[in-house]
Amino acid sequence: MVVAFGFALRGAWFVLLFAVLEMSAVAAAFLIYARHATDREHIAMLDDYLLVELIQAQEVLQFKLDLRSIRIAVQETKKGLIGLEALGTQVEVGRFLTEWKRREFVRELRQEIQRRSLPGG
Repeated sequence: MVVAFGFALRGAWFVLLFAVLEMSAVAAAFLIYARHATDREHIAMLDDYLLVELIQAQEVLQFKLDLRSIRIAVQETKKGLIGLEALGTQVEVGRFLTEWKRREFVRELRQEIQRRSLPGG
């Protein structure tokens, strides 16, 4: 902005105009980034249900999925999200994981659900 102001003093006002436009675009980008900087998914396995918490731009959605009726589906799409469904409640997770981390998560989740479904588990 200092350089643009210097050019404006010498008669090149268009430089200041473009500098202001550029700084406005940078400010808008920072605001959009800040709005989504804390987006996350939190998944916890509690007594007899799976608690899924989706946080996007200060909007919090919570889902309780019954472990006895849960179905896990890995979508074969470009997004490749993990579909969780239980008793009519559906949620997609894995937005912030790489493809191989999603596969690892599905494997670990299936193992833990199977372990809990065994007698004494």
